[in-house]
Amino acid sequence: MKRIIPGFAAASCGVMLWTAVAAAQAPPAGMERVTSVEGITEYKLANGLRVLVFPDPSKATITVNMTYLVGSRQEGSGERGMAHLLEHMVFKGSTKHTNIPQELTSHGARPNGSTSYDRTNYFETFQATDDNLKWALDLEADRMVNSFIRKADLDSEFTVVRNEFEASENNPIGVLLQRAWSAAYVWHPYGRAVIGNRADIENVPIDKLQAFYKKFYQPDNAVLTVSGKIAEATLLPMIDASFSPVPKPARALETTYTVEPAQDGEKQVMLRRVGDIQAVLAVYHVPAGSDPDFAPIDVLMAVLADAPAGRLYKALVDTKKAVQVVGLGQQLNDPGTAIFGAIVNKQDSLQDARTIMLDTINSLAKEPPTREDVDRARTRLLTGIDLQLRNSEQIGLTMSEWLSRGDWRLLYLHRDRLRKVTPEDVQRVARAYLKTSNLTVAEFVPDATPDRAQIPPKADVAAMLKDYKGDAAMAQGEAFDPSPANIEARVLRRTLPSGLKLSLLSKQTRGNTVNATIRLHYGSVERSGGLNPAAELAMQTLMRGTQKKSRQQIQDELDRLKARVNVGGDATGATASIETVRENLPAVLRLVAEVLREPAFPEAEFDQIKKLQLTSVDFAKSEPQVLATIELNRALYPHPRGDVRAANSPQEESEDVQKTTVEDARKFYREFLGASNAEVSVVGDFPAEEIGKLTSDLFGNWKSPGPFARVTDPYQKIAPVNRSLETPDKQNAVYVSGLRLNVSNTDADYPALVLGNYMLGGGFLNSRLATRIRQKDGLSYGISSNLTAASKVKNGAFQVFAIAAPQNVAKVEAAVKEELDRAVKDGFTADEVTAAKAGWLQSRTVGRSNDAALAGQLATLDYDEVTMAFNADLEKKVAALTPQQIQDALKRHLDVPAMSIVKAGDFKKTADAK
Repeated sequence: MKRIIPGFAAASCGVMLWTAVAAAQAPPAGMERVTSVEGITEYKLANGLRVLVFPDPSKATITVNMTYLVGSRQEGSGERGMAHLLEHMVFKGSTKHTNIPQELTSHGARPNGSTSYDRTNYFETFQATDDNLKWALDLEADRMVNSFIRKADLDSEFTVVRNEFEASENNPIGVLLQRAWSAAYVWHPYGRAVIGNRADIENVPIDKLQAFYKKFYQPDNAVLTVSGKIAEATLLPMIDASFSPVPKPARALETTYTVEPAQDGEKQVMLRRVGDIQAVLAVYHVPAGSDPDFAPIDVLMAVLADAPAGRLYKALVDTKKAVQVVGLGQQLNDPGTAIFGAIVNKQDSLQDARTIMLDTINSLAKEPPTREDVDRARTRLLTGIDLQLRNSEQIGLTMSEWLSRGDWRLLYLHRDRLRKVTPEDVQRVARAYLKTSNLTVAEFVPDATPDRAQIPPKADVAAMLKDYKGDAAMAQGEAFDPSPANIEARVLRRTLPSGLKLSLLSKQTRGNTVNATIRLHYGSVERSGGLNPAAELAMQTLMRGTQKKSRQQIQDELDRLKARVNVGGDATGATASIETVRENLPAVLRLVAEVLREPAFPEAEFDQIKKLQLTSVDFAKSEPQVLATIELNRALYPHPRGDVRAANSPQEESEDVQKTTVEDARKFYREFLGASNAEVSVVGDFPAEEIGKLTSDLFGNWKSPGPFARVTDPYQKIAPVNRSLETPDKQNAVYVSGLRLNVSNTDADYPALVLGNYMLGGGFLNSRLATRIRQKDGLSYGISSNLTAASKVKNGAFQVFAIAAPQNVAKVEAAVKEELDRAVKDGFTADEVTAAKAGWLQSRTVGRSNDAALAGQLATLDYDEVTMAFNADLEKKVAALTPQQIQDALKRHLDVPAMSIVKAGDFKKTADAK
């Protein structure tokens, strides 16, 4: 069981033609070409709409992202949370698009929306066809000014938003962050939660919401970003046809003018809630995200909080005073904040951690960082930006953030500024902003001679960017067809003498990116029993040091190679995922081989991981979602403690981790790890023969030290349970239910069950469960179903998950049963099935367009000893399904009365309140 501590850390027929190199297109009349930087071109329509175009022929998808420059910052009194509420409401339909969830599913789109302090955005990623693109542009143009925003929809949706609010209230770290921001700001709206407050969410008048929509959802306050497999010659006329008819509004938007005064004394916040961990935060006011000082501030935060070289990490985690540290910079339109924090075990001293944290932060003003520290931080930050710019699917979301800060080109300007940051710059901003009088923590100390941090006013962004050109545009990739047949035709497969299976899919990608997956299989039900704690801790320690390199040296090498690597695993297998660029792939593979084959298991690093794991388990002890999920798994898969398939309680897991030593981890590694039963898959821009030979050299002679047998859990009929778990002081509750199925993924009924689940709760907001429980009844923010089926053994499962207020869980339970019974009894209409097929099939194409996901998929196929023909056959069978076949399959397998149900929440408090 792996967890993280939250709080620190939303069928078409026309095929688009593409030319790899196209001359700059003359925009349609009334559309002005504004500027172009590194492959992104900005246009502007006469009505004020700005358009960003980012072609990437290597993708088989298009992402349409609409950013409105309005967020919680623009909300007035009594309107807290209105921007976020409106984000929900525009999914309720518009004049020409009356059922938006259905349309999104029918087009196989991967959609969402999000709201922040300075902007709201909506996006959908879909298969690249002219018909899909035309539909998406028409959708965004129509709901820009023609969304219904009806009272009836508000009546149901406000409870959904309230439920989302309640879910956020379950996380004590997230609540502590919001309390700290509220205390840090006296006047500026950044001190208010984006999601709003309960009273405003529940009582906002519909006419106020409509007025807010009409004021801000207009072309002159919006930026449309289109990225992916697009040709401007086709795209620009489409945009013109969809958006130019939208009139420019007569009103003029006033600018917000509230300026937060300089803080004149340290502030304190104390939060008391149920929980099993402690936390301390330090919040400092800093300039706006466009300010030149934000580059050295970014580096400053990395120097302090990065693991394992950061000063706070060394002072708190290495000394076991805390289990985790964090640095979070709020880079916003107006002056924001820099936040540092530490998570502390319940048994340790929070006062000691707070003192050490503040002393360490203050030391930066006296002891500047070394050039090595700055170079390391800068390299990591620039690598993050570089990898962002290589992903056209994410570029619209990335640009939404920079647009909200003043201009999308600020991303490039910020990158350029990062390149120039010196140790002296970091010390200068530390002295300017990391002052006691500019600090919000847990106590107040009077100061007779306050030394106030003067935050500079927001600079003139237009002046900063005048004549800005940026770097040369990044290299484009090929127009790749992600169909199963084409993928299979392009894959090179071989099996090494050791038994390792290798799949190589070489293709040109944007920025020459490449993704790889390495999977090792070992152990068995008998051999792996009781070893999960040692195995999980061992796998987490692999990246913490080798016989030749320290943890920091490994991280520095990855940053230098522009690579991201993650390694994890348990008592039955381990996985390493890799993302890098063509020229660095050989070096990254050698480094990963060193990590996997020559680990050092440093005792100090092992102890840190163990402590973090124990703290994470303690956090889970009061979390409704974790407890409900464990309880359901214990009911459906009743294995004794020690069985590798068992679902342990948090208390059992804590006991097991506590008694696990570093020698246990080393022993597990020696007796289990090897590549005799392994898969390596590589997808992207790389020389196949060279990488194939290198992989053979690195892993071909790595024999597994012991026998391997798949861990299976064959179907058995389970008596249903219905249980409620009390989780005091949690405002949000969780409902989970499940049923084991006597099917494998090769059974005749499997395709029908796949599409049946997609229509029940696997699609977007138009699934049966979401339409009833979220859209109609307004009971839950999150409701979904899931179907799984193993290969080579009959062991399937159907599960439903929902969150709700504790007083509404009984209604959710009843509604889920009614909808499942209705599906079994009455089936689905022909129109539902037709739309679901189109959406599901397109979503499969979208999934295969992600190289990292495709690499994982190829490894899974190799493990199951099948090819992409298996996927093609499944899609062919789903496309041929009739409504009757789906209903018949549900009748055979979906025994609703036999489903086990578990609910977790503060039900006693709800009952006492009645």
